[in-house]
Amino acid sequence: MNPTFEIKEEINESNYCKFVITPLLAGYGNTLATALRRVLLTSLPGASITTVQIKGVKHQFTTLKGMREDVLDFLLNLKKVNFRYNGDTPVKATLNVNSAGEVKAGDIEVSSEVTIANPELVLANLAKGATLSAELTIEAGVGYSLASDRPNEAIGVIPLDASFSPVTRVTPKIEETRVGRVTNYDKLTLEIWTTGAISPQEALTSAAKILVTYFQQIVNPVSQPIVEAVAISDDSLGTAGKLSVEEIGLPTRVANALAKAGFETVEKLVNAPKEELMKVRNLGEKSLDVIREALNEKGVDLKYA
Repeated sequence: MNPTFEIKEEINESNYCKFVITPLLAGYGNTLATALRRVLLTSLPGASITTVQIKGVKHQFTTLKGMREDVLDFLLNLKKVNFRYNGDTPVKATLNVNSAGEVKAGDIEVSSEVTIANPELVLANLAKGATLSAELTIEAGVGYSLASDRPNEAIGVIPLDASFSPVTRVTPKIEETRVGRVTNYDKLTLEIWTTGAISPQEALTSAAKILVTYFQQIVNPVSQPIVEAVAISDDSLGTAGKLSVEEIGLPTRVANALAKAGFETVEKLVNAPKEELMKVRNLGEKSLDVIREALNEKGVDLKYA
């Protein structure tokens, strides 16, 4: 028996819609609500900024002259920028502001295939004479991606946690309703909020299509080719190896000396022979002890220790 329920939009506002789905056979209110809510929040594709490179900034734990916010606050604001982008490959965007006042998401220069959904979002505030120049990487994805999951070797390129989901909130409500003399039908009220990168109507339709593909695999199974696993080389240092020497808690004098000598990252520092480190200006045995202690706190040992 084919279902004969209706879907009505009771409230339709910007980035929000209240859908009423009725009448449903008893129990199907919960069935649809649970399935749709899960897919809406976890499985819809979106786009987000994944890496940032700011001119004059080597890491996030610092400040930029003339910017009211510190770099960490600026990065947190960048994570709130919402994009419409359906491509498969990462794209670059730039932010170049040299005038005093508010820096907004709309100031980001993007390619024609990318649209900023919340251009009025304030990213930072600049004083007179200050400049802000940054290069951003925008990627499409699903769910949530940790910054530590993205390998990065370039100094000054800061990876960001990314939330790709274009849906911010879903609230279902199931009530009893009647059809004629039958009173045990379900009425499902589904409220959907989005980032603006997709409309609530598009989100609901996309979620339903995803569920259909899963159920279709049950009805008409399609065998998948077996892919042999490829061995991936293990980086013994993990994410710690990508940290800059400024990020491991070294005294400023020691960190600057190492950076000037070419040992900008933990990986380069650990792999350097002791003789090479001893040649670094203003470094001695006591400085090496300080470096060893800082690395130990990150779970890394000097090879000659």
